[in-house]
Amino acid sequence: MYPKFLKLILAVLLVITGVWQLTESNTGNGIFLFILSIFPVFLYFKNEFILLAFLKLRKQDFVGAQKWLAKIKNPESALVRKQQGYYNYLHGIMLSQTNLTQAERYFKKAIELGLSMDMDLAVAKLNLAGVALTRRRKLEATNLLNEAKKLDKQGMLKEQITMMKEQMKKI
Repeated sequence: MYPKFLKLILAVLLVITGVWQLTESNTGNGIFLFILSIFPVFLYFKNEFILLAFLKLRKQDFVGAQKWLAKIKNPESALVRKQQGYYNYLHGIMLSQTNLTQAERYFKKAIELGLSMDMDLAVAKLNLAGVALTRRRKLEATNLLNEAKKLDKQGMLKEQITMMKEQMKKI
C-alpha cells in the first residue's frame, strides 16, 4: 500500500508531464497522461485494499477479504476518515459471524467515523440492533432499528427489519 501523499505526488507529476507533452505538440500523450492522473486521485479517496476486500465479501470469501484488510498497516494514518469507517465496517461484518463483542465495537466505530452510503450505514445499524437484541437491550435495539428503517430508502432491508421486530416481540 502506498502512502496517501505519494498518490497525490504521482497525480501531480502526471499532470505536469501531460502539460509538458501538450506544449511539445504531443496531444495524444498529454491527454492520456491527464486521464491516467485520475487513477491516483481515485485511489487516494478509495483505498485499493478496501475495494478488493469488498469484492471478496461479495463472493462470500471472508478469508480472502480478511487477507486484503490485513495488508493495511496502521489504518489511522494510512486511510482518510471515510476509509477508516469502511475499514471498521468490513471488520464488523466479518466478525459478526463469530465474535459479537468485537463486531459491535467495529460497527460503532464505523458509524462514528462515517460511511458515505446510507445503505451501508443502515446495515451497520441493523447489525448493531441485532447485537443489542442478543444482549437483551430492547430499547437500544428499537432505536437502532428505527434509524436503519429511515436510512433504508430502497427497502432492501425491510424483510430483515420486520424479522428483527418479530424477535423483539418474543423477548
